[in-house]
Amino acid sequence: MRPRARRFCSSIKDMTTTHFGFQSVEEGDKARRVRGVFDSVAPKYDLMNDLMSLGLHRAWKAYTVLVADVHEGDSVLDIAGGTGDLALAFAKKAGASGRVVHTDINEAMLRTGRERLLDAGVALPTLVCDAEKLPFASNSFDVVSVAFGLRNMTHKGTALREMNRVLKAGGKLLVLEFSRVARPLEKIYDWYSFKVLPGLGKLVAGDDASYRYLAESIRMHPDQHELKALMQQNGFGHVDYHNLTGGVVALHVGIKC
Repeated sequence: MRPRARRFCSSIKDMTTTHFGFQSVEEGDKARRVRGVFDSVAPKYDLMNDLMSLGLHRAWKAYTVLVADVHEGDSVLDIAGGTGDLALAFAKKAGASGRVVHTDINEAMLRTGRERLLDAGVALPTLVCDAEKLPFASNSFDVVSVAFGLRNMTHKGTALREMNRVLKAGGKLLVLEFSRVARPLEKIYDWYSFKVLPGLGKLVAGDDASYRYLAESIRMHPDQHELKALMQQNGFGHVDYHNLTGGVVALHVGIKC
C-alpha cells in the first residue's frame, strides 16, 4: 500500500492552485477562465471603462504616458495592451524612428485594439503573447507598460522578471493597476464594486459575472506596498508608486538598474 500512498500524495502536490477572483482554481485553469472573461467583454470594453470609472481611466492612462516620458526613437512594449489606447499614445511620442509593440494574451482584445489603431491611421506590430514567456530578446526596450493586466496573471513574479529581462539597463516599467483604496473610501468602494459594477455589466455588456470577477480580482491583487516589494524582488532596483483617485488605482514605476 505504501507505493500507492506515495503516488497519491505526489498527485496532490502536483495540483497547484491559484485564485480566480475569490475562487480557488487549478493554475492551468486560470488562463482559460481569464480568457473567457475578456472574450466576453471585448466588444464593450471601452464603453464599460468609461461608465465604470466615469471617464477617469483616460486621466489615469494620460498620467502613465506623462510619467513614461517616451522620446522620439524609443522602443516601447505595451503588455496586456487590449484596445490599444496606451500603444497609440506611445506611438505618437516615439515617432517614426521609434518602435511600439502592442501585445495581449487575448486575441479578441488584441483584434479590437488593432482595428482601433488602424482606424486612427496607426499600424503597429501586434502580437498575441504571454507576459510570463515574452518572445523578445533581452535588453530590447526602453519602456515596458502593463495597464490593468498584471492582476490577471497567474505568476506575477515570473511576468515581472520577464519584463525586467526585456528592458534595457536604465529602462522603465510602468504598472498601472487597481489597488488598495484609502480607508475612508472602503465602504462606498465595496458597495460600488459588488453592487453597482455587476449590475452595470449585465445592463450594458450582458455579463454580470465578468464584472463580479473584476471586483474580486482587485481584492486579491497585492496592495501598493506588496507590489512594490514584489517588483524589487524581481530585478527592479528602484521602485516608486503614485496613488491615483484615493488609491483606487496606483501607478508603480520600476527602473532596471
